[in-house]
Amino acid sequence: MRVAVLKLKNPPVNSLSLEFLTELNINLEKLENDKTFRGIIITSDCPRIFSAGLDLKELCGKNPAHYTEYYKALQNLWLRLYLSNLVLISAINGSCIAAGCLISLACDYRILADNPKYVIGMNETRLGLVAPFWFKDNLVNTIGHRASERALQLGLLFPPAEALQVGIVDKVVPEDQVQSTALSVMAQWLAVQDHARHLTKNMMRKSTADLLVKQRDADIQNFISFLSRDSIQKSLQMYLAKLTQNKG
Repeated sequence: MRVAVLKLKNPPVNSLSLEFLTELNINLEKLENDKTFRGIIITSDCPRIFSAGLDLKELCGKNPAHYTEYYKALQNLWLRLYLSNLVLISAINGSCIAAGCLISLACDYRILADNPKYVIGMNETRLGLVAPFWFKDNLVNTIGHRASERALQLGLLFPPAEALQVGIVDKVVPEDQVQSTALSVMAQWLAVQDHARHLTKNMMRKSTADLLVKQRDADIQNFISFLSRDSIQKSLQMYLAKLTQNKG
């Protein structure tokens, strides 16, 4: 079986800059088109972090054209992951937050390293932001409506045991076993005939993806108008300043 390992590498925290999103989309498209691959394991090359989510610098003080390009790249990434014909397994070897969590949710299976310092979830409300409806839909499809409502409103970040309990990950294993477990789980998924699995995956996921496809432009406009509010720009700038101070 030919399985690609896609390592997220945008130090220090794999934040999803426009350049990084574009690169991810290109690499995923290449793997989709290369018929020798049947699966991808997505993991991180940065220590202790899978991905911290959106690059907030892309959302501060830019123009609407930039926000449009950025948000389209994010939509494209999710649609490409969520509807991929390949088996996608997320080998989560660090904290996995907000849009980073979305990447893992779009996969077929999630394995999290058992380290109490690693958390997974969508914490947008803690930054004064709102997760887009398709983030919400993907989460609801994974952990159910009530658990999603609580997680999204409170911006919850789950440590491994809680993540497993709520179902946002499928397996928690010792840190040094994340990759080997991903490979053994991959073998299980690849034991199923591809065409039957593709059609079943599409049947399960297409209606959720179609909601975004039908509303893409309106979704972009909502994002831009929300982001362009003075109060949102101020809170993002304050948060970025705080991050910079912490680094200092």
